[in-house]
Amino acid sequence: MNNIIFSNNPPPLPHSNKDKKINIKELKNKTINSLNEVELFLNDFHRFKKYIKLYKILK
Repeated sequence: MNNIIFSNNPPPLPHSNKDKKINIKELKNKTINSLNEVELFLNDFHRFKKYIKLYKILK
């Protein structure tokens, strides 16, 4: 049903950011936080694989 609604009334396009100034400090902090989250995920992925193997064995 949502497809029918969107086909008749497409969602609005995002506004351009021409007037918005870029805050370099905030952008840097967000980038660092994102990279830290990715690093934590990849470090935990090895442990996650061990749990999957254990689950398959016990299943």
